Amino acid sequence: MSEKIEVRKGLVGVYADESSISKVMPETNSLTYRGYAVQDLCEEASFDETAYLLWNGELPNRSQLSAFQAEEKANRALSPALLRVLRDFPQDAHPMDAIRTAVSFMGMEDPDTADVSEPAQRRKAMRLLAKIPVAVAAAHRLSKGEEPIAPDASLPFCENFFHMVFGKVPQKEVIRAFDVSMILYAEHTFNASTFTARTITSTMADMHGAITGGIAALKGPLHGGANEAVMHMLKEIPSPEAAGEWIKDKFEHKALVMGFGHRVYKNGDSRVPTMKKYAELMAEVVGDKRWMITSAVLADIMLRQKNIHPNLDFPAGPAYYLMGFDIPLFTPIFVCSRITGWAAHVIEQGADNRLIRPLSLYTGPEQRNVVPIDQR
Repeated sequence: MSEKIEVRKGLVGVYADESSISKVMPETNSLTYRGYAVQDLCEEASFDETAYLLWNGELPNRSQLSAFQAEEKANRALSPALLRVLRDFPQDAHPMDAIRTAVSFMGMEDPDTADVSEPAQRRKAMRLLAKIPVAVAAAHRLSKGEEPIAPDASLPFCENFFHMVFGKVPQKEVIRAFDVSMILYAEHTFNASTFTARTITSTMADMHGAITGGIAALKGPLHGGANEAVMHMLKEIPSPEAAGEWIKDKFEHKALVMGFGHRVYKNGDSRVPTMKKYAELMAEVVGDKRWMITSAVLADIMLRQKNIHPNLDFPAGPAYYLMGFDIPLFTPIFVCSRITGWAAHVIEQGADNRLIRPLSLYTGPEQRNVVPIDQR
């Protein structure tokens, strides 16, 4: 009697490896980075501190943070060759395609590309953290027929990104909301893009190849692209008063409502309350509460009628829109944050590596003979 083989589509419930980087704590329904709840990191730490934590296992002291920030600032500049390549991209290329290609190009230039030792991986991780936002901003401006703005080493990470995208730094409340979003997006266990990066790393491929693969996975609307899809969805709704009828029509046609549900969280995404708080702050700062009122209507109906909670992308989409970012830029911003988590996993995978090579249950024809073409 043949052994019963269980196939778990989407690897649901499968533990593929061990990791000390992050975990969703079921007792508190909290996503934790190295044991710290992300909502606490958002209130007590910065994105820079969080990046340091993910890569080093502990939060930095002041001197460690200062050295980390100085190294990031020193690595921001893009090569003239990469800037020429960015200029040659099609103007209508999606920004995720642009940053995926830019990271691959960075890999060809990096002096440590072929070195997969941990010290080299850490050097490459820092260069990617520093350069990816610069490439995202440059590609975005070029796509609009505008000249790239060089990074400013006098500005902190988040302020510098606004400087490179808009040519100015907004008020501190906007920077604070953006910094919080970066912390919340930095890491999330074995999600699709992270697992992609780890799988590529398991072949002993270089970090830039692993991150390029992670970016490709993140682009999909069922993963990182969901924050863009949420804002497109909200813009379909004429007014907050029309939200109820709009979602009723979606239910009747069994259409997907973006920004709801999560594979891991059963009682709601623990990151949502924090991101919602700062999205509402953005609405106050900008003086435009339409998107948050509409979002509240949708969230209430989804919970009451479907018992489905929103995920992080649901408040993040309108928050980024209120900050002034174009919708196609939302997921590349996600990349600027998630490089920290991806790099942490690449380093962890390399430290105790085994080739990731699962099996598949074959359901095709039994072995058969090839019939000559004139007999078919």
